[in-house]
Amino acid sequence: MTADEIRRYLEYYQDLGVKELYRRGRTSAPELPEAPPSSAGDLFAVSQPGESLVQILQDIGDCRRCRLHEGRKKIVFGVGNGQSPLVFVGEGPGADEDEQGIPFVGRAGQLLTQMIENTAKKEGIPLRREDVYICNVVKCRPPGNRTPEPDEMEICGQFLFRQLMAIKPKVICALGGTAVRGLTGHKEGVTKLRGKWLRWRDIPVMVTYHPSYLLRPYNQNAKREAWEDLKKVLHFVYD
Repeated sequence: MTADEIRRYLEYYQDLGVKELYRRGRTSAPELPEAPPSSAGDLFAVSQPGESLVQILQDIGDCRRCRLHEGRKKIVFGVGNGQSPLVFVGEGPGADEDEQGIPFVGRAGQLLTQMIENTAKKEGIPLRREDVYICNVVKCRPPGNRTPEPDEMEICGQFLFRQLMAIKPKVICALGGTAVRGLTGHKEGVTKLRGKWLRWRDIPVMVTYHPSYLLRPYNQNAKREAWEDLKKVLHFVYD
């Protein structure tokens, strides 16, 4: 990134009223590889020290910072336990989420709920969906459920990063390739990265399939793999 590009990003955040920028630190843990830099959202996590999820949501307001606001009905911020040691991050809202303003409430969301609760039950871990926190990289539904564009992910990513800074989870579970790119900058496919530990700042990130991918009838093996990934996450967090 050139000096001019950095200056433009700093001016952009200043226009938003942000007064402090925190550079991403490194971790010495060998099992969590360094993420490749991909954007300003990857280089800088914008955060006000000690801010709450409520304050972040208030700051979003009636957001019109990128083109995604043009077709949305509701901003889909996040749901669940704001003090959870486990956060699930998906791509963006779909039609059902756009209607209700809650992430993962459609068919994919119902499958995610089953994955969390059934896996936890089988592993002897008392855990319900409402015990974890669930959000997306972008907070407004992309037209036609298309993949968010890089600039949309970058602009909205500041709010995801602030959410994570406020919650301070022990583990993040990245659901699908868009979540992986938004969090770590890795561009490899999910089939290559799934089941592996990456990181966001010093927080371990487990990569697995997005539930919408698992709904396709020809992805039965992927379902089994996703359940194995989730078992790793649950035992890492709750054992």
